[in-house]
Amino acid sequence: MLINKLDNVEVNIETGHKIAVRDIKEGENIIKYGQSIGHALCDIKKGESVHTHNLKTNLSGKLEYKYTPDFIEIPKIESNLTFEGYLRENGDVGIRNDVWIVNTVGCVNKVAEKIASLTGAKCFSHPFGCSQLGDDQKITQQVLKGMVNHPNAAGVLVLGLGCENNNIDVFKEVLGEVNEKRVRFLNAQDVEDEIEEGVKIVNELKEYASSFKRQSFPISRLRVGLKCGGSDGFSGITANPLVGRFCDKLISFGGACVLTEVPEMFGAEHLLMNRCKDEETFNKTVSLINNFKDYYIRHNQVVYENPSPGNKKGGITTLEEKSLGCVQKGGLSTVVDVLDYGDRVVENGLSLLNGPGNDIVACTNLMAAGVHLILFTTGRGTPLGTAVPTIKISTNKSLAERKSAWIDFDASGCLNGSELTDELVDFVLQIASGKQSRNEINGYEEISIFKDGVTL
Repeated sequence: MLINKLDNVEVNIETGHKIAVRDIKEGENIIKYGQSIGHALCDIKKGESVHTHNLKTNLSGKLEYKYTPDFIEIPKIESNLTFEGYLRENGDVGIRNDVWIVNTVGCVNKVAEKIASLTGAKCFSHPFGCSQLGDDQKITQQVLKGMVNHPNAAGVLVLGLGCENNNIDVFKEVLGEVNEKRVRFLNAQDVEDEIEEGVKIVNELKEYASSFKRQSFPISRLRVGLKCGGSDGFSGITANPLVGRFCDKLISFGGACVLTEVPEMFGAEHLLMNRCKDEETFNKTVSLINNFKDYYIRHNQVVYENPSPGNKKGGITTLEEKSLGCVQKGGLSTVVDVLDYGDRVVENGLSLLNGPGNDIVACTNLMAAGVHLILFTTGRGTPLGTAVPTIKISTNKSLAERKSAWIDFDASGCLNGSELTDELVDFVLQIASGKQSRNEINGYEEISIFKDGVTL
C-alpha cells in the first residue's frame, strides 16, 4: 500500500512493515507520508524490506524554528448531534456522575481503597504528595487539582494523612474556592476511625450526586483527549487518521480536542507549528518542544531514543515515522492553545498539552486537563484506562478479534476504503451518554503523575 505519491516505500498490508518501491541509494532519504523518516544506511533494492537494519533517523539535537503559517480554517458547522450528560452547578458538563476519592498523598492509598470498596466510590492510588520538592510537588498538586475539578465527578472526597508536604491545608491553597457540597476533606490522622468517617462522607456525597440527572447537550460541549500507544505500522494509516477526521469534525461542530505526547511530536513538530493560529501560539509550541528536549539533555539521554521495542516489532523504525503517524490524530485543525501540566482546556479547537508519551502518564495529564474521554489508538493492544472513559481503537482486525475485551472500536476497515468517521462520532456519543468503555467494564482506571526531580 502506497500512502503518498511521493513515497519511496510502501506498507505491506499483512504485516505493517515497509518495502522499497524502487532502488534507494545509501544516504538517500526514505519517504513515507510524503515526508522523510530517515536515511538509508546502505543501497536498498526495489522490493527489499526497509527497517532498523538499513534505515536510520535524521534527527539530532535541538532545532531552530520559523513561523510559516500553513493551515486551513476548518469551517464551522451547525450540528443537531447531542449527548446525555450532567449539568454541574458551576455550568460545567460531565458525562459520568461518580464520586471520586482523591488522595493528597500515597500513604492513604489503602484507606481510600477500603472506603471505595465499601461505598462504590472510585479511588486512584499514586505514590506522591510527600517528600517532593519544586516542580515535582507543583505538578502533583496541579494534576490532583484537575481531578478534583473534573466534571465527570459529581462529588469528591479529598483524603489526606495530615503530616504530608501536600497536606490538605496546603492543597486548599492550590485548589482555591470549591463548592463545599461537592468537595469534602478528611485528614486520616484527625479522626479515631478514618474508614467509618470516610464512608459517612462518601455516602453524603453520593446523595448529593443523586440530585443530578442526565439531560441533552450539543456535541459542541464535548472535550476529547487524543492518545496512541502500542503503535504499529498501521497506526498512521487507519486509526490515527480516523481519529484525525473525528477531531476535525468535532472541532467543526464547536468542540475541543487535546493532543499530547510531546516526544512523539519530534520530527513532525513543524507540521503542528505551521498550523498555530498566531505567532504567540507558535512560540509556546516551540517552547513546548525545546523544553522537553532539554529534559532529555539534562538527564544525559538521547533526545531521539524512540520508538519502543513493540513499535519496532510492529513495523515502525524511526521517531520521524512514529511522530508523523502520531500527529495525524490532530487532523488538519488549527492549533489554538498550548497547555502545561494541570492547565485546563478552555479553547474550542485543537490544543497541545505538555507531557511524555508514557501511556498512563499521558492519559492522566489529559484527564487532569478536563477532557471527558480519551480516544486511544493502538496496534499492539493495551488494557489500561484512566479516570475517564479511555476508548481503545484498534489499527488492525487481528487485534480487535484477539483482544475484544480490550478494544472498543475497530479501525481496520479504513484499509478497505471505509472512512468510519460518522461511525466513530456515533460511538463517542454513546459513550458520552453512559455506555461504558472497555476499561470501565474491566475496572481498569488508574493514574500516574509525571516526576522529574528529587524525592527526600
